[in-house]
Amino acid sequence: MAYLQPDKEGKVYLPAIRAAKERGEKLVCLTAYDYPTARVVDEAGVDMILVGDSMGNVIHGYGNSIPVSLDEITSACIAVKRGTERAMVVADMPFGTYHISENESVKNALRLMKYGGAEAVKLEGGRNRADLVKRLVDEEIPVVAHIGLTPQSVYKMGGYRVQGRTADQAKRIIEDAKILEEAGAFAIVLELVPREVAAIITKELTISTIGIGAGAECDIQVLVLHDLIGLTYGRQPRFVRQYANLREIITGAIHNWTADVKSGEYPNDQESYGLTAETKEELGL
Repeated sequence: MAYLQPDKEGKVYLPAIRAAKERGEKLVCLTAYDYPTARVVDEAGVDMILVGDSMGNVIHGYGNSIPVSLDEITSACIAVKRGTERAMVVADMPFGTYHISENESVKNALRLMKYGGAEAVKLEGGRNRADLVKRLVDEEIPVVAHIGLTPQSVYKMGGYRVQGRTADQAKRIIEDAKILEEAGAFAIVLELVPREVAAIITKELTISTIGIGAGAECDIQVLVLHDLIGLTYGRQPRFVRQYANLREIITGAIHNWTADVKSGEYPNDQESYGLTAETKEELGL
């Protein structure tokens, strides 16, 4: 069709995710919440970008993700989509946007896709979300499920703790994963579950597992970008490996600029605009 624009070579859609699972190829996913970081992440070759409700913690400074609104996710998704050419863009459904009714949930997911530009949505919960996942998939909305530690349930869970340590808990998580696969999810986030449990799920499911604090056997690994580059505060979970410290780099740049301003070295003549010789002469300068 004439209105369709050609995708960048290697654009990641669902078939590419499935094919990578079949080949045993590991993929990577990072969060992004605005245009410049999305562009950096995409150009670095990341396969999936999650417009996560983790923005509540790392962008807005909330104590958790619960206050994040649909408007905030939609706005961030629009910006991320503009900065992305290759990676698949997945948008989190915030707390309260898929809890009232299936019709309301579909409406909210459609908004993220139609106006936000998301190519899939992610929602938290196990077997209790199976009917909703099926309904969303029936409405042509690709779904990423999310089990184990579900941050939107932090008050119910009583904090951020590893899930599935006992045999009964592990069996339930494994069962939830199979139920969600049957419901039509094309991938499942496993957060803070024992690596052995994640390995079992990854082996037994035909869809991709996305691990965060779930060991190395998962098909895809996801991290919050701000954790990876040192732009978060406070104690970090053990699974976070910091690959850069942008806080130090940015702080140093600001200190250097401040010193140049105070010494009069910034801006110099080349960094500012002057009058032409003719105008200077007319002004008697």
